[in-house]
Amino acid sequence: MIKYCLHPDVEAFTAGRDCPLPCPVVQSHQVHQVTVARIDRPDVSREELEGYDALVTNVPGVCIGVRTADCIPILIYDPVKKAAAAVHSGWRGTVMKICEKALVRMSIEYGTNASDVVAVIGPGICADCFQVGEEVATEFRNAGFDMEKIWSFRGPRTEGSIAGGHHIDLVEACRLTLIACGVAPKNIRIESVCTYEHTESLYSARKEGAACGRNINAIRIV
Repeated sequence: MIKYCLHPDVEAFTAGRDCPLPCPVVQSHQVHQVTVARIDRPDVSREELEGYDALVTNVPGVCIGVRTADCIPILIYDPVKKAAAAVHSGWRGTVMKICEKALVRMSIEYGTNASDVVAVIGPGICADCFQVGEEVATEFRNAGFDMEKIWSFRGPRTEGSIAGGHHIDLVEACRLTLIACGVAPKNIRIESVCTYEHTESLYSARKEGAACGRNINAIRIV
């Protein structure tokens, strides 16, 4: 288990392969979109949370989490308004800037100011391993991302290899989105473990197949 020291008021962690959860975690049925749910009680079932890829709460003791296996998890805490968010940002969610949607929802629900928050970007697939088609790179370009910072072309693709082709840095794309929202760069921590490269401890759908398990990334106000 990876534990994050975001703030004394919160517990935040990633539970990877075969790692038991230290507490019950409210989780949604994620669909790679940008809908955000407010969680007000600890017994919300996954069936009640169909189609949500980010959760927010200000209820102490309620642990909210997202499931990932190469996608990027983002855990956010506002120490001023005492509110938290757990965000699942796959490449589609990253293009649509789901972490911005979560911060907007925190602002609406709890009065959060992005300049106050601290965040951790948890383990996901790294740029070296995240090979994509030209159409995916184009989506990021059309969304206004600074391609010099998140994209590279590494020559012709070879069947069965991730060395060539287009590559996207999802972690940096999420970090830049948080900064554009007003989060201070010094308040963003990055857990630089790549899920694709570390399947001994973390799940990777790209390496193992979509039916593999999921890493649980969670945060709880204490």
